[in-house]
Amino acid sequence: MFSIRRNVPLAPLTTFHVGGKAQYYIRLSCPLELAEAIEYAEKNNLPAYILGGGSNVLFSDNGFPGLVIHLVGGGITVTGNRIHAAAGASLDDVIDTARKNSLGGIEKLSGIPGSFGGAVRGNAGAFGAEIGDVLTRVKAMDKTTGMVIEYTKAECHFGYRASRFKKDDNLVILSADLLLSENADESELRRVAKETLRKREAKHPQKAKCAGSFFMNPVVKDESLHREFERDLGIVSKDEKLPAGWLIDHVGLRGKKIGGAMISEKHPNYLLNVGHASAEDVITLASLVKTRVRDELRIRLQEEVQYVGF
Repeated sequence: MFSIRRNVPLAPLTTFHVGGKAQYYIRLSCPLELAEAIEYAEKNNLPAYILGGGSNVLFSDNGFPGLVIHLVGGGITVTGNRIHAAAGASLDDVIDTARKNSLGGIEKLSGIPGSFGGAVRGNAGAFGAEIGDVLTRVKAMDKTTGMVIEYTKAECHFGYRASRFKKDDNLVILSADLLLSENADESELRRVAKETLRKREAKHPQKAKCAGSFFMNPVVKDESLHREFERDLGIVSKDEKLPAGWLIDHVGLRGKKIGGAMISEKHPNYLLNVGHASAEDVITLASLVKTRVRDELRIRLQEEVQYVGF
Protein backbone atom coordinates (compact mmCIF):
# COMPACT_ATOMS: atom_id res chain seq x y z
CA MET A 1 0.00 0.00 0.00
CA PHE A 2 1.36 3.41 -0.94
CA SER A 3 1.61 6.35 1.43
CA ILE A 4 0.29 9.80 0.50
CA ARG A 5 2.18 12.95 1.37
CA ARG A 6 0.92 16.51 1.27
CA ASN A 7 2.53 19.74 0.02
CA VAL A 8 5.59 18.09 -1.50
CA PRO A 9 8.03 20.40 -3.37
CA LEU A 10 8.18 19.46 -7.04
CA ALA A 11 11.21 21.49 -8.13
CA PRO A 12 13.77 18.98 -6.71
CA LEU A 13 12.05 16.19 -8.65
CA THR A 14 12.72 17.84 -12.02
CA THR A 15 15.84 18.60 -14.05
CA PHE A 16 14.68 22.24 -14.30
CA HIS A 17 14.51 22.66 -10.50
CA VAL A 18 11.51 24.93 -10.98
CA GLY A 19 7.94 24.75 -9.70
CA GLY A 20 5.74 24.81 -6.61
CA LYS A 21 4.32 22.00 -4.49
CA ALA A 22 2.11 19.02 -5.18
CA GLN A 23 -1.08 19.15 -3.12
CA TYR A 24 -0.77 15.37 -2.77
CA TYR A 25 2.10 13.10 -3.77
CA ILE A 26 2.57 9.36 -4.12
CA ARG A 27 5.83 7.61 -5.00
CA LEU A 28 5.35 4.23 -6.66
CA SER A 29 7.92 1.63 -7.68
CA CYS A 30 5.33 -0.98 -8.65
CA PRO A 31 3.20 -0.18 -11.73
CA LEU A 32 0.52 -2.53 -10.36
CA GLU A 33 -0.26 0.10 -7.71
CA LEU A 34 -0.91 2.69 -10.40
CA ALA A 35 -4.55 1.73 -10.91
CA GLU A 36 -5.12 1.97 -7.17
CA ALA A 37 -3.54 5.45 -7.04
CA ILE A 38 -5.62 6.68 -9.99
CA GLU A 39 -8.76 5.27 -8.40
CA TYR A 40 -7.89 7.15 -5.19
CA ALA A 41 -7.62 10.40 -7.17
CA GLU A 42 -10.96 9.82 -8.88
CA LYS A 43 -12.77 9.01 -5.63
CA ASN A 44 -11.42 12.22 -4.09
CA ASN A 45 -12.07 14.38 -7.19
CA LEU A 46 -8.38 15.10 -7.62
CA PRO A 47 -6.70 15.68 -10.98
CA ALA A 48 -3.79 13.26 -11.36
CA TYR A 49 -0.43 13.72 -13.08
CA ILE A 50 2.04 10.91 -13.75
CA LEU A 51 5.65 12.01 -13.19
CA GLY A 52 8.61 10.00 -14.43
CA GLY A 53 12.24 11.10 -14.45
CA GLY A 54 11.44 14.81 -14.23
CA SER A 55 12.95 15.90 -17.54
CA ASN A 56 10.97 17.71 -20.24
CA VAL A 57 8.52 19.07 -17.68
CA LEU A 58 7.90 22.53 -16.22
CA PHE A 59 5.66 22.78 -13.17
CA SER A 60 3.78 25.97 -12.36
CA ASP A 61 4.93 28.19 -9.50
CA ASN A 62 1.59 27.29 -7.91
CA GLY A 63 2.50 23.62 -8.09
CA PHE A 64 -0.08 20.98 -8.96
CA PRO A 65 -3.56 21.16 -7.40
CA GLY A 66 -4.11 17.44 -7.21
CA LEU A 67 -2.22 14.16 -6.96
CA VAL A 68 1.23 13.72 -8.47
CA ILE A 69 1.94 10.01 -8.99
CA HIS A 70 5.70 9.55 -9.22
CA LEU A 71 6.72 6.33 -11.02
CA VAL A 72 10.30 5.41 -10.14
CA GLY A 73 12.42 2.31 -10.59
CA GLY A 74 11.15 -1.00 -11.88
CA GLY A 75 12.62 -4.08 -13.39
CA ILE A 76 14.75 -4.58 -16.49
CA THR A 77 14.97 -8.09 -17.93
CA VAL A 78 16.91 -9.50 -20.88
CA THR A 79 15.81 -12.45 -22.99
CA GLY A 80 18.09 -13.11 -25.93
CA ASN A 81 18.23 -9.86 -27.87
CA ARG A 82 15.09 -8.45 -26.25
CA ILE A 83 14.89 -6.10 -23.30
CA HIS A 84 11.75 -5.62 -21.24
CA ALA A 85 11.78 -2.58 -18.96
CA ALA A 86 9.33 -0.93 -16.60
CA ALA A 87 8.35 2.66 -17.33
CA GLY A 88 9.92 3.96 -14.13
CA ALA A 89 13.36 2.55 -14.91
CA SER A 90 16.06 5.05 -15.79
CA LEU A 91 16.74 5.26 -19.53
CA ASP A 92 20.48 5.21 -18.79
CA ASP A 93 20.02 1.99 -16.78
CA VAL A 94 18.30 0.39 -19.79
CA ILE A 95 21.17 1.51 -22.03
CA ASP A 96 23.75 0.14 -19.56
CA THR A 97 21.89 -3.18 -19.42
CA ALA A 98 21.97 -3.41 -23.21
CA ARG A 99 25.71 -2.72 -23.28
CA LYS A 100 26.52 -5.28 -20.59
CA ASN A 101 24.61 -7.89 -22.61
CA SER A 102 26.32 -6.95 -25.90
CA LEU A 103 23.08 -5.63 -27.39
CA GLY A 104 23.30 -2.69 -29.80
CA GLY A 105 20.86 -0.09 -31.03
CA ILE A 106 20.32 2.40 -28.21
CA GLU A 107 23.88 3.44 -27.29
CA LYS A 108 23.48 6.80 -29.07
CA LEU A 109 20.71 7.67 -26.60
CA SER A 110 23.25 7.73 -23.78
CA GLY A 111 22.95 10.75 -21.53
CA ILE A 112 19.34 11.60 -22.34
CA PRO A 113 17.88 12.32 -18.91
CA GLY A 114 14.69 10.85 -17.52
CA SER A 115 12.82 7.59 -17.30
CA PHE A 116 12.41 4.84 -19.86
CA GLY A 117 8.65 5.44 -19.99
CA GLY A 118 9.19 9.14 -20.63
CA ALA A 119 11.63 8.31 -23.43
CA VAL A 120 9.04 6.04 -25.07
CA ARG A 121 6.28 8.62 -24.64
CA GLY A 122 8.32 11.35 -26.34
CA ASN A 123 10.13 9.04 -28.78
CA ALA A 124 13.41 10.34 -27.41
CA GLY A 125 16.23 10.56 -29.89
CA ALA A 126 19.70 11.91 -30.54
CA PHE A 127 22.41 11.69 -33.20
CA GLY A 128 20.15 9.95 -35.71
CA ALA A 129 18.70 7.31 -33.36
CA GLU A 130 15.24 7.19 -31.73
CA ILE A 131 13.82 4.84 -29.13
CA GLY A 132 10.93 4.06 -31.49
CA ASP A 133 13.38 2.55 -33.98
CA VAL A 134 13.96 -0.51 -31.78
CA LEU A 135 10.70 -0.74 -29.85
CA THR A 136 8.39 -3.69 -30.50
CA ARG A 137 5.63 -3.45 -27.92
CA VAL A 138 4.28 -1.07 -25.27
CA LYS A 139 2.02 -1.98 -22.39
CA ALA A 140 -0.13 0.94 -21.18
CA MET A 141 -3.08 1.53 -18.90
CA ASP A 142 -6.12 3.54 -19.94
CA LYS A 143 -6.88 5.81 -16.97
CA THR A 144 -10.54 6.12 -17.95
CA THR A 145 -11.25 2.38 -17.93
CA GLY A 146 -8.41 0.90 -15.90
CA MET A 147 -7.75 -1.55 -18.72
CA VAL A 148 -4.20 -2.59 -19.61
CA ILE A 149 -3.61 -2.62 -23.37
CA GLU A 150 -0.65 -3.82 -25.42
CA TYR A 151 0.32 -1.81 -28.49
CA THR A 152 2.52 -2.95 -31.36
CA LYS A 153 5.16 -0.63 -32.77
CA ALA A 154 2.84 0.38 -35.63
CA GLU A 155 0.04 1.14 -33.18
CA CYS A 156 2.31 3.47 -31.17
CA HIS A 157 2.30 6.05 -34.03
CA PHE A 158 5.86 7.17 -33.42
CA GLY A 159 6.96 10.41 -35.04
CA TYR A 160 9.43 13.19 -34.36
CA ARG A 161 9.28 13.54 -30.55
CA ALA A 162 5.75 12.19 -30.75
CA SER A 163 3.74 9.05 -30.06
CA ARG A 164 0.23 7.84 -29.44
CA PHE A 165 0.87 8.18 -25.71
CA LYS A 166 1.93 11.80 -25.93
CA LYS A 167 -1.24 12.67 -27.82
CA ASP A 168 -3.55 10.80 -25.42
CA ASP A 169 -3.07 11.75 -21.78
CA ASN A 170 -5.39 8.94 -20.72
CA LEU A 171 -2.75 6.36 -21.67
CA VAL A 172 -0.06 5.71 -19.07
CA ILE A 173 2.92 3.64 -20.16
CA LEU A 174 3.65 0.73 -17.83
CA SER A 175 6.46 -1.04 -19.70
CA ALA A 176 7.92 -1.62 -23.15
CA ASP A 177 9.97 -4.16 -25.08
CA LEU A 178 13.00 -3.46 -27.27
CA LEU A 179 14.47 -5.63 -30.01
CA LEU A 180 18.22 -4.99 -30.28
CA SER A 181 21.17 -6.22 -32.32
CA GLU A 182 22.81 -9.35 -30.95
CA ASN A 183 26.51 -9.98 -30.40
CA ALA A 184 27.53 -6.34 -30.51
CA ASP A 185 31.04 -5.65 -29.31
CA GLU A 186 30.75 -4.36 -25.73
CA SER A 187 33.90 -2.27 -26.00
CA GLU A 188 32.55 -0.63 -29.17
CA LEU A 189 29.20 0.05 -27.48
CA ARG A 190 31.09 1.63 -24.58
CA ARG A 191 33.14 3.73 -27.00
CA VAL A 192 30.05 4.98 -28.84
CA ALA A 193 28.29 5.79 -25.58
CA LYS A 194 31.34 7.65 -24.29
CA GLU A 195 31.66 9.60 -27.54
CA THR A 196 27.94 10.42 -27.41
CA LEU A 197 28.30 11.78 -23.88
CA ARG A 198 31.31 13.83 -25.01
CA LYS A 199 29.28 15.34 -27.85
CA ARG A 200 26.39 16.14 -25.52
CA GLU A 201 28.74 17.82 -23.05
CA ALA A 202 30.38 19.80 -25.86
CA LYS A 203 26.98 21.12 -26.90
CA HIS A 204 26.08 22.07 -23.35
CA PRO A 205 27.07 21.16 -19.76
CA GLN A 206 24.78 18.26 -18.90
CA LYS A 207 24.51 19.22 -15.22
CA ALA A 208 22.84 22.54 -16.06
CA LYS A 209 19.41 23.13 -14.55
CA CYS A 210 17.21 22.82 -17.61
CA ALA A 211 14.83 20.49 -19.39
CA GLY A 212 17.12 19.76 -22.32
CA SER A 213 15.96 21.00 -25.71
CA PHE A 214 13.05 23.33 -25.01
CA PHE A 215 11.57 23.56 -28.53
CA MET A 216 11.19 20.98 -31.27
CA ASN A 217 13.02 21.55 -34.53
CA PRO A 218 10.40 22.96 -36.94
CA VAL A 219 9.79 22.20 -40.60
CA VAL A 220 10.89 25.31 -42.52
CA LYS A 221 9.71 25.97 -46.09
CA ASP A 222 11.88 29.05 -46.65
CA GLU A 223 14.69 27.77 -48.88
CA SER A 224 16.79 30.88 -48.28
CA LEU A 225 16.95 30.03 -44.56
CA HIS A 226 18.10 26.51 -45.38
CA ARG A 227 20.84 27.88 -47.60
CA GLU A 228 21.91 30.34 -44.91
CA PHE A 229 21.98 27.56 -42.31
CA GLU A 230 24.11 25.37 -44.57
CA ARG A 231 26.53 28.24 -45.26
CA ASP A 232 26.69 29.10 -41.58
CA LEU A 233 27.36 25.62 -40.21
CA GLY A 234 28.68 23.78 -43.24
CA ILE A 235 26.16 20.94 -42.88
CA VAL A 236 23.02 20.05 -44.80
CA SER A 237 19.62 20.44 -43.11
CA LYS A 238 17.59 17.25 -42.65
CA ASP A 239 13.94 16.38 -43.31
CA GLU A 240 13.10 20.02 -44.18
CA LYS A 241 13.76 20.93 -40.53
CA LEU A 242 16.07 23.56 -39.08
CA PRO A 243 17.43 23.44 -35.51
CA ALA A 244 15.37 25.55 -33.15
CA GLY A 245 18.59 26.71 -31.47
CA TRP A 246 19.92 28.13 -34.74
CA LEU A 247 16.65 29.99 -35.35
CA ILE A 248 16.69 31.42 -31.81
CA ASP A 249 20.25 32.59 -32.36
CA HIS A 250 19.23 34.02 -35.75
CA VAL A 251 16.82 36.45 -34.06
CA GLY A 252 19.50 37.56 -31.60
CA LEU A 253 18.29 35.94 -28.40
CA ARG A 254 21.38 33.93 -27.43
CA GLY A 255 22.13 34.80 -23.80
CA LYS A 256 18.85 36.69 -23.24
CA LYS A 257 17.86 36.65 -19.59
CA ILE A 258 14.55 37.24 -17.81
CA GLY A 259 14.66 36.93 -14.04
CA GLY A 260 16.47 33.72 -13.20
CA ALA A 261 15.88 32.16 -16.62
CA MET A 262 18.36 32.53 -19.46
CA ILE A 263 18.77 31.32 -23.03
CA SER A 264 22.02 29.39 -23.07
CA GLU A 265 25.06 31.09 -24.55
CA LYS A 266 26.28 27.71 -25.73
CA HIS A 267 23.08 26.08 -27.04
CA PRO A 268 20.22 28.57 -27.60
CA ASN A 269 17.56 25.85 -27.51
CA TYR A 270 18.40 25.31 -23.84
CA LEU A 271 16.49 27.57 -21.45
CA LEU A 272 18.39 27.54 -18.18
CA ASN A 273 17.57 28.10 -14.55
CA VAL A 274 20.58 30.21 -13.62
CA GLY A 275 19.40 31.74 -10.36
CA HIS A 276 16.27 30.52 -8.62
CA ALA A 277 14.17 30.95 -11.77
CA SER A 278 10.43 30.92 -11.40
CA ALA A 279 8.15 29.13 -13.84
CA GLU A 280 6.87 32.60 -14.75
CA ASP A 281 10.43 33.60 -15.76
CA VAL A 282 10.73 30.54 -18.00
CA ILE A 283 7.29 30.97 -19.57
CA THR A 284 7.94 34.66 -20.25
CA LEU A 285 11.28 33.89 -21.86
CA ALA A 286 9.78 31.08 -23.95
CA SER A 287 6.97 33.39 -25.09
CA LEU A 288 9.53 36.00 -26.16
CA VAL A 289 11.37 33.35 -28.20
CA LYS A 290 8.19 32.19 -29.94
CA THR A 291 7.09 35.74 -30.70
CA ARG A 292 10.45 36.85 -32.14
CA VAL A 293 10.87 33.73 -34.29
CA ARG A 294 7.28 34.00 -35.54
CA ASP A 295 7.43 37.73 -36.27
CA GLU A 296 10.90 37.84 -37.84
CA LEU A 297 11.08 34.45 -39.57
CA ARG A 298 7.40 33.49 -39.90
CA ILE A 299 8.09 30.20 -38.16
CA ARG A 300 6.07 28.81 -35.29
CA LEU A 301 8.05 27.02 -32.61
CA GLN A 302 6.41 24.30 -30.54
CA GLU A 303 7.55 23.38 -27.06
CA GLU A 304 9.03 19.95 -26.47
CA VAL A 305 8.71 20.65 -22.75
CA GLN A 306 5.37 19.87 -21.11
CA TYR A 307 3.73 22.59 -19.00
CA VAL A 308 1.95 21.23 -15.91
CA GLY A 309 -0.33 23.06 -13.48
CA PHE A 310 -0.75 26.23 -15.54
